[in-house]
Amino acid sequence: MGKNTIRTITAVGILFCLLWVVGLGWAVGEYYAGKPEEVPDTNTTSKKVENKEGLSIVALGDSLTRGTGDETGKGYVGDLTDEIKEKTKKPVQLTNLGINGQRSDQLRKQVQQTEVARQIQKADMVLVTIGGNDLFRGGQGLTDYSSANIAKIEKQYLANLKFIFEQIRKNNKTANVFFIGLYNPFIEMDQGKEMSKVVRHWNYDSAEVSAAFPKIIFVPTFDLFELKVNDYLYSDKFHPNSKGYRLIAERVASLLTW
Repeated sequence: MGKNTIRTITAVGILFCLLWVVGLGWAVGEYYAGKPEEVPDTNTTSKKVENKEGLSIVALGDSLTRGTGDETGKGYVGDLTDEIKEKTKKPVQLTNLGINGQRSDQLRKQVQQTEVARQIQKADMVLVTIGGNDLFRGGQGLTDYSSANIAKIEKQYLANLKFIFEQIRKNNKTANVFFIGLYNPFIEMDQGKEMSKVVRHWNYDSAEVSAAFPKIIFVPTFDLFELKVNDYLYSDKFHPNSKGYRLIAERVASLLTW
């Protein structure tokens, strides 16, 4: 065999080896390029959020939300929270954002705050009490309940209420919202009957606003205090005592599905 023949065979062998190496590299590259990249299972994460244990409650409004007048310090919000814990056997995270003396125009501003909006966004349930300070105004409502002024005040209150509900629904479309209606703490006074007419009118209009939104439930309380109002009022004869708050909590609880 000549030297030229040997060189030719050697060159061809080297060429085939190179082609094999290149082909192997190409095949391996294609395999890994086509293999799906391992990424975190975002569905698992979202499921954990959706299936979170426990409930989140946000309470908004005035002194009734704060529980003013309740010797135990719970108010209807605390009583209701205890009831939910007992019935569901789940932990409950409560964020009480109520402010003593708050009117609807002030709550309107509050629900636009970034942190308040964030709390509403993650809530499973929202509780609202508002309107008592708009109507009664520290007792002034007793003197001008029949004047045109009260109609003007109610019109603005209803506009504020609509805006508040819009903001809640903007931030949270699924949470159940319970809006607590007004009772008449002055029912046994001389102007009690006339004031009751005004309160019932406000409650009716408030319920109509609530009904325009999905899953916003108006909770009547007028009848709870109507027959024995003084048995359920604090010493200031305006706020509920612990028994009065318990009645409100039981009324809200009766509307829940466990």
